[in-house]
Amino acid sequence: MSKLSPDSIQQDQMWMQFALAEAETAIYRTRPNPAVGCVIVKQHQIVGRGATAPVGGSHAEVFALKQAGDQVQGATAYVTLEPCAHYGRTPPCANGLVEAGISRVVIACSDPNPLVAGKGVQILKNAGIEVLQGVCEAQAAAQNRGFLKAIATGMPYVRLKVASSLDGRTAMASGESKWITGTEARQDVQHWRAISGVVITGIETVLADDCQLNVRQLAGIDISSIVQPKRLVLDRQGRLPLNAKILNVPETVMVMGPFRQELADLGVLQFSVQPLTDLLQRLATQHHIYDVLVEAGATLSTAFLQARLVDEMISYVAPTFLGQTARAMFNAEFNRMAEQLRFKLIDVTQLGNDVRLRLIPSQETV
Repeated sequence: MSKLSPDSIQQDQMWMQFALAEAETAIYRTRPNPAVGCVIVKQHQIVGRGATAPVGGSHAEVFALKQAGDQVQGATAYVTLEPCAHYGRTPPCANGLVEAGISRVVIACSDPNPLVAGKGVQILKNAGIEVLQGVCEAQAAAQNRGFLKAIATGMPYVRLKVASSLDGRTAMASGESKWITGTEARQDVQHWRAISGVVITGIETVLADDCQLNVRQLAGIDISSIVQPKRLVLDRQGRLPLNAKILNVPETVMVMGPFRQELADLGVLQFSVQPLTDLLQRLATQHHIYDVLVEAGATLSTAFLQARLVDEMISYVAPTFLGQTARAMFNAEFNRMAEQLRFKLIDVTQLGNDVRLRLIPSQETV
């Protein structure tokens, strides 16, 4: 195949942006499946578009092909994830593209799933279809970080959310913490919960705040259309009250701690006490939970950090000081600079009067 011209590359990137936008519409509803977008282009016009339906429904390519109809012959399909090559709840999308008469397929991101990995591309190539991979790959991978990591490694993608004052405090000494950050920052947290398969917290947070940790509002989104995250409480001593608000929907709650029959009767899934690494691996491999959000106090947050289990930290900073007697964001004790945990800043966003920092662990050494 001849080398693509700069104009051709630019065109492919432009059309892929439309496919990525389609995928974005599905990020709250497809778990545990990845959110995928597809557009079909013919004679410089989009003739079909689609995004992954909730589990059990059609994939993005199916919707796009159906909308394109007869115009699909000789067209180009732009897909954000390699078309599937196996029979599951739906037939293989790679075969569907072949049978429809697509002449070219542009793929953003390869699928690491052993049932797909390269097989979808091979089906297309065997049918004489031109395939181009890696267009806007980083953007596509960002939409499905948890899925891609879990399939490749058996571990979920872990985000740690913290909210603090300028002096790194999260609550007054009494435990009072409502509200350090403003409305815009608290609304932003709803997004991170909505893309997560589970929100993990500690029993102290539940006892202090009687929190629910569910998704209550998303701008422009019907909450009934999203997949609510599970809530996992780490409760080593079995102190979770049966009247806690988090148990209002008990079938969406998990508890790690000593077995309690009263929780079992409510339908709560219980795990024995185990290391965090084992717990995360179990969530990914046995329960198909690929994105984890940790919303907890200093002790549990520090435990995740010191175990090197955090893939991304989302830190909301409010323009206020709470003083030295207020509770610290983390409680690690380091004696040498070499022990510090360094992060790389990947995004800064102002939300009202607050600032949101997104950070990933740095490989730099001191």
